[in-house]
Amino acid sequence: VFANRMDVNSPMEEIVRAMTYVINQGMAMYWGTSRWSAMEIMEAYSVARQFNLVPPVCEQAEYHMFQRDKVESQLPELYHKIGVGAVTWSPLACGLITGKYEERVPENCRAAIKGYQWLKEKLQSDDGRKQQAKIKELQPIAERLGCTVAQLAIAWCLRSEGVSSVLLGVSSTEQLIENLGAIHVLAQLTPPVIQEIDALLGNKPNTKKESRA
Repeated sequence: VFANRMDVNSPMEEIVRAMTYVINQGMAMYWGTSRWSAMEIMEAYSVARQFNLVPPVCEQAEYHMFQRDKVESQLPELYHKIGVGAVTWSPLACGLITGKYEERVPENCRAAIKGYQWLKEKLQSDDGRKQQAKIKELQPIAERLGCTVAQLAIAWCLRSEGVSSVLLGVSSTEQLIENLGAIHVLAQLTPPVIQEIDALLGNKPNTKKESRA
């Protein structure tokens, strides 16, 4: 069970005790956080240790080729210190990385649904167009590896240290099967391939380890 977004009006001890109760009652095996900061997760862990409660085991965070900072810069330290892994979502950036928005917004896609105007505006913004140009540049790499850009993007998420799993959202069986094919691509993501992708994206965050170097 996930505690989605930190509630500033609830004491941390109260949250951790509530999650521990849920687990002790057999309603869940583990609990995790979603959209919490590294500091908040560490506080929850400290409270759990202090009162002999159950600490969170993972953080659910947005992670894809254009959203990297939290998973690559902040969460690895928690992974090494207290074993908190990352369950990441939106590996295809709401469908952007599939290339389906390259020319226009299709009528039957999420960005055309009422309530998703923010996504349509994001796709049609200058940043959105620049990101779509980057997707085109990824195509030769995907072809060389014998996969689709979507499979490449999902495998790229899985290769990150501390990522326990990647959440997929699909609208058909065919799409699910295609996305699961990313597992076979993972072994092909050698350091030189990752460096090539990083150079293309141009947005790799500086980690503490690299900063010290």
